[in-house]
Amino acid sequence: MSDTGSIQRHLSENGISRRAFLKLCTVMASALALSPEEVAGFAERLGQSRRPSVIWLSFQECTGCTESLTRSHAPRIEELIFDFISLDYHHTLQAASGIAAESAREEAIKLNYGNYLLVVDGSIPLAMDGACSTIAGRTNLDILQECAEGAAAIIAIGTCATFGGLPGANPNPTGAVGVDNLMQQDLIAKRKLVNISGCPPLPTAISSVLAHFLAFDRFPKLDALLRPIAFYGNTVHERCARYHFYQQEKFAESFDDEGARKGWCLYKLGCKGPTTHNACAIYKWNKGTSFPVEAGHGCIGCSEPGFWDNGSFYASLDSIVLAEVDGRQADARAGLSIEDGKQIYDSNCVYCHAADPTTLETAPDAVANVLRSGNIRAHRRLDFAENQIDALEKYLKSLK
Repeated sequence: MSDTGSIQRHLSENGISRRAFLKLCTVMASALALSPEEVAGFAERLGQSRRPSVIWLSFQECTGCTESLTRSHAPRIEELIFDFISLDYHHTLQAASGIAAESAREEAIKLNYGNYLLVVDGSIPLAMDGACSTIAGRTNLDILQECAEGAAAIIAIGTCATFGGLPGANPNPTGAVGVDNLMQQDLIAKRKLVNISGCPPLPTAISSVLAHFLAFDRFPKLDALLRPIAFYGNTVHERCARYHFYQQEKFAESFDDEGARKGWCLYKLGCKGPTTHNACAIYKWNKGTSFPVEAGHGCIGCSEPGFWDNGSFYASLDSIVLAEVDGRQADARAGLSIEDGKQIYDSNCVYCHAADPTTLETAPDAVANVLRSGNIRAHRRLDFAENQIDALEKYLKSLK
């Protein structure tokens, strides 16, 4: 269980020097996009903070998120568990099982009520009264409701816990949803929430967000989908080492052609990098060794909502229509509302532009002409119907 000593004291007692601690803080502060002036304050706050109790719940998942955590290297997993947090419950990593395991969770809740961090990975099934996934005879929702009630904050890790993920793919037979969805339906207590999406998410994102919360008692700045902007503020595409080939319109046409061997852009082979927000190209996996695009496979967009249903992983974005209204293809003859225009912006435009449409450099009156011109490659994939363009224009004008 959590002790009362500060993290810095605990580190010193275990032979970890102040210099090593500051080096680690610098790495995490850089990942969180903190300014150089903030690094010292970050280190001081983190060093003086208390080791919190952490309860990790695994629901409809594949253990990939835990695998990602165990490959964290800034900080390393053993430092994270034994020096920065007290991991009091985790199906895969704990030694206890059965009654002993559930007793450990109940004791952690009792001793740390209102102060523990709750980590959730895996989606939560609602169909068939939650019978599709149970633990110790209790539904996932039942356990989550109990644990969320006494949590100081919740960290949803992985695309299953954030957006429903693969279990929530059509036709979603288990009624799988993410944590935020449950909060919006008032099915669990509303608590501070951060989404660290990805299948699996970056290990550096997991450990750095944990460290930020310990240091400042809050999560870093989040985007509209409650993801840390430091990691999800830009697309995989614009941070990709192959980006200059995209600009030069040099594309691999197949996975074994000359372009592929030369490392050309994988856009035509289905890479979803232009519509996917993540920092894979920067932090990568296995201590920064590589990530899928660098290894020769296009990004599948796994950190975005509904990625499994957003067209073939090997079909170019030019051939996939992402613009939908309420989950249906819009009738090109039907009149659409300002709210429809908002949904079109949120489902498409935010991938390359700011989440706040009032910051667009292009005037609302000019947006329709820009989209219809076809002069910008990134716009060609959208293939908006005329009424969708009109609805988007109406929405942008309404903001002025």
